[in-house]
Amino acid sequence: MKVLGIMGSPRIKGNTDLLLDEALKGVQSQGAEIEKIIVDKLEIAPCKEYYACLRDGNCVIRDDMDSIYPKLIEADRIIVASPIFFYGVTSQLKALIDRCQAIWARKYVLKQKLSDKERKGAFIAVGATKGKQLFDGSILVIKYFFQAIDVKYVDELLIRGVDKKAEIKEHPTALSQALELGKKLTQ
Repeated sequence: MKVLGIMGSPRIKGNTDLLLDEALKGVQSQGAEIEKIIVDKLEIAPCKEYYACLRDGNCVIRDDMDSIYPKLIEADRIIVASPIFFYGVTSQLKALIDRCQAIWARKYVLKQKLSDKERKGAFIAVGATKGKQLFDGSILVIKYFFQAIDVKYVDELLIRGVDKKAEIKEHPTALSQALELGKKLTQ
């Protein structure tokens, strides 16, 4: 089983990164193969709406997304992790998601089957505030992203009130919840 971790935070070893690493440890404990992508380290241009993808399912923009598309298609499980910036995922992560218009075109316009496997995904998010609707917009984005790439949204770990770098280590249950999310996702 291949599990792809997508780290959407620009802060290495911050709360989001630590939670994703813990979830990936849970995945590995179940014998699955992992790969982690740090989106902030990639060169990903935003979608320019050229719509060339409607012809053949491929984006005409040449950048690091060229290596990401196959990973998104081949993964059996995907964990997306992002801090919440203004009630949404980071712009780095959103650029990756928006560029999946090419995969959306394969599925919905060109009617191509993306995978024969049942693929599952989970979302990890960390927000500094404690607002009631803090995660609502991001959850919708991730659910529609997963739907476009043929991944079923099955789990989430949403942590409020955490902001300072590595502050998640002081949270009483967050890291163990992330570990369990990873284990559960591979079962």
